[in-house]
Amino acid sequence: MPDAPPGAPPPGRPPGPVVAMGFDFGLRRIGVAAGDTLTRRARPVAAVATHSGEPDWKTLGRLVGEWDPAVLVVGVPYNMDGTPGSLTPAALTFAGEVERRFRRPVVGVDERLSSREAEAQLREQRASGERTRRVRHGDVDAAAACVILEQWLRERSIESRNE
Repeated sequence: MPDAPPGAPPPGRPPGPVVAMGFDFGLRRIGVAAGDTLTRRARPVAAVATHSGEPDWKTLGRLVGEWDPAVLVVGVPYNMDGTPGSLTPAALTFAGEVERRFRRPVVGVDERLSSREAEAQLREQRASGERTRRVRHGDVDAAAACVILEQWLRERSIESRNE
């Protein structure tokens, strides 16, 4: 039996909206977001600190367990010219470890400019009064995970319409 495409419901799970979890990998923090294929929207879940460059796997495992996503989406940093960035190898290693530990399909998404887009969104929320407290680094990381996940959700939606 062929493998299901990333984001397809696992065997035994009824078809319908698929919950996905996105990660913005960083050496200090990992932004986490969750969303679904019905709304194609993501919301920030957390910014998980790393310890000496090592992800807090216990916290990440708890979040994956709480949200029970069918697919995990990891942002992969590339330079503007499309070549791998300095963090690309570490992000790919993280993606492989996420797949191994949580036994779910993992999809890599080009995350160029996701943090800048997240910062702009947070600044706009602050200026409009929608956000009252100041923006912290972890807020940017979680918002960047939203940007990454929503990019995958949009791309998946376009692919499913073309099938």
